Amino acid sequence: MSDTIAFGGVTIDSNNPAELAEFWTAALGYTVLADAGDFIMIAPPGVGFGEGRYLAFQLVPEPKSTKNRMHIDFQTTTRQSEVDRLTALGATVLGEHALPGFGWTVLHDPQGNEFCVVSPTT
Repeated sequence: MSDTIAFGGVTIDSNNPAELAEFWTAALGYTVLADAGDFIMIAPPGVGFGEGRYLAFQLVPEPKSTKNRMHIDFQTTTRQSEVDRLTALGATVLGEHALPGFGWTVLHDPQGNEFCVVSPTT
């Protein structure tokens, strides 16, 4: 193995990390990997620290004020049912888009962070 970096996860600034951790654990079926109050890390069940694929939420004093410069895309083959489930959990739909072969729905999580649910189209 070479000495290279590997993707671990994504950390999202939040003025209420517990609120986002609650939303995203329900949305993804993840469990809490670490909870220091102002920093909470969640991951798929059975995934430990250093094994990648985590989401973390860190406390910052200011609320989100502009569009994210980066966002997360989640894939599914049942986009509308997933969008319905996510909105029932507290997400908000911002728009629908399509390109040849796939489409996506842009949503906000409960604190206004953008993310997309992507699926193939026929």
